[in-house]
Amino acid sequence: MTHTQCRTASSSRPAKTRHRHHWRRDLVELAALFTAVAVADSIANMIVHGPDGPVLLVASAVALAGTAGFHTWWARKHGHAPPPTPPTDPGAAAVPAAEAAGSTGTAKSAAAVAATGTGDAPERGGTALWRMRTTVKDEPGSLAALCTVLARLEVDILTLQAHPLGAGTVDELLLRAPAEVQIRDLSREVAAAGGRDTWLERADAHDLVDAPARVLGLATRTALDAAELPLALRQLLGRCTIHSLPATTLTGRPSGHTAPVEGVLEGTVMRFGDPSGGGITVERPYLPFTPTEFARARALVELDARLGPRVPRSQDVLTLPEGNAITVRRAGPDDLEAALALHGRCSERTLNLRYHGPVGDADRYLTHLLSPRYGRTLAVQTASGRLVALGHLLWDGDETEVALLVEDAWQRRGIGSELLGRLVGLAAEADCESVYAVTQASNTGMVAAMRGLELPLDYQIEEGTLVVTARLGSPVTPERLRLVPGEGLPYVPGPDRG
Repeated sequence: MTHTQCRTASSSRPAKTRHRHHWRRDLVELAALFTAVAVADSIANMIVHGPDGPVLLVASAVALAGTAGFHTWWARKHGHAPPPTPPTDPGAAAVPAAEAAGSTGTAKSAAAVAATGTGDAPERGGTALWRMRTTVKDEPGSLAALCTVLARLEVDILTLQAHPLGAGTVDELLLRAPAEVQIRDLSREVAAAGGRDTWLERADAHDLVDAPARVLGLATRTALDAAELPLALRQLLGRCTIHSLPATTLTGRPSGHTAPVEGVLEGTVMRFGDPSGGGITVERPYLPFTPTEFARARALVELDARLGPRVPRSQDVLTLPEGNAITVRRAGPDDLEAALALHGRCSERTLNLRYHGPVGDADRYLTHLLSPRYGRTLAVQTASGRLVALGHLLWDGDETEVALLVEDAWQRRGIGSELLGRLVGLAAEADCESVYAVTQASNTGMVAAMRGLELPLDYQIEEGTLVVTARLGSPVTPERLRLVPGEGLPYVPGPDRG
């Protein structure tokens, strides 16, 4: 039995009560029986010895038979079970919710079980998925009280995970709620049931996968591609920010971004040592990480360290309009020498448009850019194997940057647009909400390539630098709604998976 089920079962089992048998009750029942016999005998004598006694008896028998027949016909035609009596004990509603959970930790709301008897949610107008985390006391009845208030709101519990702590338990739930349920009402009811530090955010269909299957899928992705580790951590932990910090600066000095091999957990921050050097920092506002989440994240980091550097070697051969064949593939640290040669063939203006700084520093960025820890890089090479273009998709905290470098002799041939389209496709697969490009207003080629995406674009100019942002999906408002004090943490609308 899981920890969650232990708390529910111990809080919902009714106590046995023993009743004492007394002789006065027998005397009362015997007196009532004698009285009923005497009354029946008096009525029978009055009817039988009367002038119309037999007629009255036959008429009464016919009336009783007719009444019984009519009641039977009516019950068969309009029969229905009586409505269930709502439980008065907060622990009573937790029994079906816990039994529906089984050994996987999945629970159905008590309202749905009572309404149908099968655990299926009642049909309503519309529903919405929510992810909720709340901390309750680690004592019998805590989970039962939470299930009871959710049942009262007709909220269905799809999945439930318990994260034991020293002074309580963090319950992580995936809920399906009627569309008319307001976020403030849900938070207020959870707080009234004893939940504290509650966090609510909208969920989507991706969250319907159970935790073990999701962790195995993320481990597989991480094993196939080193660039997947930051994305896997974000999908594992929900709304958080991942920073991959190098061990040295561009000038070769130690950056100080290191962490022990076993990692460090500090409330809302986790730090891990990066096997390629430097460190990985995971931050989440408002919501502290639990030891369970820390162990899962550390397992992914350790898997990445054991497998070492790896980049998928898939490639596509394309034909340019003039007939030249090019190959588009993933690039990695092994392409450093070819990338340095590409820099040597590019003009000073091309390098300046790409790196926005002294051209002499361009070579220093390549080690960082080609590392799969900081993003994904696509390379374009000719039939002879010479590298002629690079496209970078860089994880920048909560944002994603795209950057292009095309050798002068190969510009204006559609290579930049091809790379940009593929990079945006990779960003969409990673569930990024937007990508941005930093360039100059005079870089008409980059601006034209961004427009060619046919996505909503935002332009921002600061001190001669142009930032073009392409929105990949429905925008998520950054505004946070502060709930009633003491009833929960801020609610962030919309799913965050990238």
